[in-house]
Amino acid sequence: MLPVLPVLFMTGGAGAEPSRRRPFLIVAGLALSFTFVTLLGTLALAALHLPGDVLRWAGLTVLVVLGVAMMFPRVQDLLERPFVRLGRKSVPGQRGAFVLGLALGTVYVPCAGPVLAAITVAGATRTIGASTVALTVAFAVGTAIPLLFFALAGHRVAERVKAFRDRQRRVRFVSGLVVIALAVALTFNITDVLQRAVPDYTAGLNQALGADRLGGGNLQQCRPSDDLQDCGTTPRTAGISRWLNTPGGKPPALQGKVVLYDFWAYSCINCQRAIPHVEAWYQRYHDAGLEIVGVHTPEYAFEQVPANVADSVARQHISYPVAIDNDYATWNAFGNQSWPAEYLSDATGQVRHVSVGEGDYDGTESLIRDLLTAAQPAQTLPPRTDLPDTTPANPLQTPEIYLGSSRGGSEDVTRHGEWTATEEYLAAGKGASLTLDYNAATVYLDVGGTGTVTATAGGVTRSFAVSGTPDIHPVVQTPTPNQGTVTLTLSPGLQAYSFTFG
Repeated sequence: MLPVLPVLFMTGGAGAEPSRRRPFLIVAGLALSFTFVTLLGTLALAALHLPGDVLRWAGLTVLVVLGVAMMFPRVQDLLERPFVRLGRKSVPGQRGAFVLGLALGTVYVPCAGPVLAAITVAGATRTIGASTVALTVAFAVGTAIPLLFFALAGHRVAERVKAFRDRQRRVRFVSGLVVIALAVALTFNITDVLQRAVPDYTAGLNQALGADRLGGGNLQQCRPSDDLQDCGTTPRTAGISRWLNTPGGKPPALQGKVVLYDFWAYSCINCQRAIPHVEAWYQRYHDAGLEIVGVHTPEYAFEQVPANVADSVARQHISYPVAIDNDYATWNAFGNQSWPAEYLSDATGQVRHVSVGEGDYDGTESLIRDLLTAAQPAQTLPPRTDLPDTTPANPLQTPEIYLGSSRGGSEDVTRHGEWTATEEYLAAGKGASLTLDYNAATVYLDVGGTGTVTATAGGVTRSFAVSGTPDIHPVVQTPTPNQGTVTLTLSPGLQAYSFTFG
């Protein structure tokens, strides 16, 4: 909420006529539009075939207009005229405060953080249930309380400080400037730097809550562990639009088998590092009673295209069955929350183990062998697999950086030249380049389109061609982790989605 606090403080007491209702109207408008956009924005935009960030841009435009109106009475008069004809009071008065709150709410949506993950799933499934509504309303009400405090504080200052009372015109002018400054800061993601500069004192709480939410329905009691657990009945795969690597494109027969459900997305580097281990288990233990189901749930829009998934399955030499879960139906049935994630069930259909993220492949393989032996005690299992674990162990490694407007960006990435920002990616224009500060052994760029990427790091320059559907490409590769800077030049038309690291 940091970026909107100055606006709430300055505008809480900056009305054309002092009013105790003004702070409440601003915060009420913010909470209402925030709730609407998070709950229904995705569905409404999809139904109208509009870009995903149109509401945000509309809110930013309204903020600029209202800021100008606060600064210049003539603009205020123009905004008032339609309401005067209807016999109502002016926009910058009581109703102006509510409209300001509505505009703030549309640009406040990205501040929801972890709440948006639940809302995204609801939007992807096109179903919004009571729990989703309750979550969004609870967040809106909870965040409105401290926001109202700042708006009331600004109003009390305007009431009690003589300088504010005597210089209302100047106060409104400065308040308008603050509103416009917020719109500009949000447009260029300047506020991200401020938000990242504040210590994440809620991280521990979020992680604890995330662990409590791990798994859905009967899997809620299942936590990542080195031992087999009794986690409940395995949910059924649901909403699968297409099966790959199965006879006739039909679901595989799972009854009586040990089954590993692997949730993945094909451009996810963490998933790509885990896939060789999953494929090795399939090759080694399929004849001994193991079945693997790769549940492909998309993270980006381009990952929803079945042909793109099929192409990636072939490139990564995946031979086990893959289920395309574009509507998140199976994802929701398992209560899953991350890529990659694995759910191991025994031959009786009970989930016995959950693994989130990369690593601990030896431990997972031991549990697979235990369940196969329990299912068929008389059989002799083949030798264990022997693949290197390439999970990064660098505690200072740079985290994944998304480049689209819907999930922010990073102060570690500097743009040069012409770029067009969309919700999911940056589209390169004339003279487009990116400079990235990183700490890793390998830097990957998730990029699509047709063109050339030129990478310069440590005095070494290399170029590689990009064509076809988006996928990750290594732009820096060193034997050991290190701090460095890489500059990437992209051909016009290429689409940069994210940086990941290894």
